Amino acid sequence: MQQTSEQNPTFVDRRSNSDGSNPGQERRQFSSSHQTLRPEVIELAEAVDQYKLRHRRRFITFEELYDVMAELGYHR
Repeated sequence: MQQTSEQNPTFVDRRSNSDGSNPGQERRQFSSSHQTLRPEVIELAEAVDQYKLRHRRRFITFEELYDVMAELGYHR
């Protein structure tokens, strides 16, 4: 069986810091859209981002989202 370069592609380490970005900073899903949101939505988005950073979570559950909202003063 003959191996070609297509079967063994070169590994590219995308974690390298060749673009000059801060290595400790994560990419945020909605960071570029915060300026177009209402102030209360911006506050929630930033609180969720802080929660995710604090707890090293990429995604949060609905229960965790409710906890973040409760920390901001939401109550039913």
